[in-house]
Amino acid sequence: MAIIPLERMETARLLLRRTRGEDAEDIFREYAQDPEVTRYLLWPPHTDIAQTQAFMEHCAMVWEKGEAYPYAIVRREDGVLAGMIEARMDSHRAEIGYVLAGRFWGRGYMSEAVSAVVRWAAAQHGIHRVWAYCDAENRASQRVLEKAGLEREGRVRKWALSPNISGIPRDCIFYSLPSRD
Repeated sequence: MAIIPLERMETARLLLRRTRGEDAEDIFREYAQDPEVTRYLLWPPHTDIAQTQAFMEHCAMVWEKGEAYPYAIVRREDGVLAGMIEARMDSHRAEIGYVLAGRFWGRGYMSEAVSAVVRWAAAQHGIHRVWAYCDAENRASQRVLEKAGLEREGRVRKWALSPNISGIPRDCIFYSLPSRD
């Protein structure tokens, strides 16, 4: 499979660029320690910058291995890092995951970022499925995925563990880009 990662993508209002180690401070400050932002995520809020720095090292490693392509979401108007988005590659599939700082919610930034990454992933040779899932109670994330052109496939019971909500796996809604084959 010939995945061609882009170091950066631009949208009308955003720059999506490869993450770098120095992003740790902005990520920690903007959202990684925020319990509201991390509510539906698969990881608990970071309690110190060292956790965020370790995550940045992980981002560099998965990029180099071609396992995933994490991007910082940066507002073009002021250069503020607002969140992250990632395409996780697995055989013929690309899974999209994302997070956005709470102060930027409700402005359409995430739909814009998801749309760009979905288009890029779908254009990669050998990728036949571009998909994402979110907690069944996360209505905002469901709207993001629908605005980005993904279609709801259905509900999977007890799919993901959200440690910030419960120790019991939670139901999730699955979305995918409509088939082009």
